[in-house]
Amino acid sequence: MTNPERFMQQAVALARRAEGQTAPNPPVGAVLVRDGVVVGEGFHPAAGQPHAEIFALRQAGSLARGASLFVTLEPCCHHGRTGPCTDALIEAGVSQVFVGAADPNPQVSGRGVAILREAGISVETGILGPICERLIAPFAKHVTMGLPYVLFKAAMTLDGRIATATGDSRWISCEKSRELVHRVRNRVDGILIGSGTVLTDNPRLTTRLEEGGRNPARIVIDSGLVTTPQAEVYNPSSPARRILVTARQHSEQAIRPFLELGVEVVRLDMLGEHLDPGDIMKSLGDCGLLSLMLEGGSRLSGAMLRAGLIDRVMLFIAPILLGGDDGHALLSGTGVSQISKAWRLTDVQFRQIDGDILIEGEVAACSPA
Repeated sequence: MTNPERFMQQAVALARRAEGQTAPNPPVGAVLVRDGVVVGEGFHPAAGQPHAEIFALRQAGSLARGASLFVTLEPCCHHGRTGPCTDALIEAGVSQVFVGAADPNPQVSGRGVAILREAGISVETGILGPICERLIAPFAKHVTMGLPYVLFKAAMTLDGRIATATGDSRWISCEKSRELVHRVRNRVDGILIGSGTVLTDNPRLTTRLEEGGRNPARIVIDSGLVTTPQAEVYNPSSPARRILVTARQHSEQAIRPFLELGVEVVRLDMLGEHLDPGDIMKSLGDCGLLSLMLEGGSRLSGAMLRAGLIDRVMLFIAPILLGGDDGHALLSGTGVSQISKAWRLTDVQFRQIDGDILIEGEVAACSPA
């Protein structure tokens, strides 16, 4: 690993400390280096707070003059809740900037780099580019498409079942796998499930880690309004946003009990017998959610996959067999007619977690038929 890559890796580690906390902004880390020594570092902790570069400059003070900056995302050059980082870097006398990923915002992309170069600052881009781009993938999708980035998480048996015929699924995956899931919950903006999961499992969807953690928004897709306000997912005692997505046809009286609990209710038009997955994702993007973990139900997950709305898969495979063909499949609905049309994963990674095997990968764009 070269020195630029080594320092950029430090910046990436800083950025990851704020994953899930920066919406609608991306997580960003920055490291200032002078004569091979780190003199300042920082990360963007939350929207409205200073950007990573500003924290690094503050820590470095006068040592920033002539220093090199390693930043995971192209420095901003526009006025938002904070001033342009490009202006601050120029004023501080930074001599060189190493950038991990270009800003995907069409109104900004490339302008930050151009301004720095025009000011006489040397700029190199693409340092650990794939890693930095992966870090901002939710922000990139939201800022360019208005949609959340969706991670589909599931645990299944060796014979491809996520629950028995009676709906029992506790626990397919091992304890360490479930702990990892809670760590992922700690990094996403929301957890998405369907009404069937609420009725079967009555989950809390909270983050449970020994060192604490934050609870992401809890989101239920319930077009028929079959769930009740007493379900754990709507419980106001766990501090987190609670969002119910349902059909517009339901009366004010029917949704009032949810509103009285502080639940945000999103009402959408039906598409035939169901809500349109694209409308669901657009509405959640409008709610300011950049990243979602899809945890709920084979029907909802199948619909989201077929609509091209799943970006990444996180699948735990447990070394158990249910036997028979009466359990719940991973995905339901009509699939592809040919293997050549199947959804494929790229950048696939495998890990063993105790007895479980975890398979992760990005969902490649395709046009199944």
